[in-house]
Amino acid sequence: EVRLVESGGGLVQAGGSLRLSCAASGITLEDYAIGWFRQAPGKEREGVLCISSNDGSTYYMDSVKGRFSISADNARNTVYLQMNSLKPEDTAEYFCVAVSPVCGGVTDYWGLGTQVTVSS
Repeated sequence: EVRLVESGGGLVQAGGSLRLSCAASGITLEDYAIGWFRQAPGKEREGVLCISSNDGSTYYMDSVKGRFSISADNARNTVYLQMNSLKPEDTAEYFCVAVSPVCGGVTDYWGLGTQVTVSS
């Protein structure tokens, strides 16, 4: 059974930081492109960023460039989303996604999400 489990969400003041984790079981994350999506109440789901080890491609939503970054610990089969300088508009449920073969490809597996709330 494939599972992606996000953690690290919570409540933070504007300007603060959070690091989300996405731990995988049943698949090897480095075999996939890894993306983070988010969905705020009443809004459509949107892709935040993605990184592909297969072709080295990355994608960052304009609004998070310079503030968010992604990294991986292959030994732990875990991917991290570092979020700095958080803004209230970053408030959303965040999901990690295993994508194949590269960013923009097929979203194969989704996590259940972790809530991020940024207070003003």
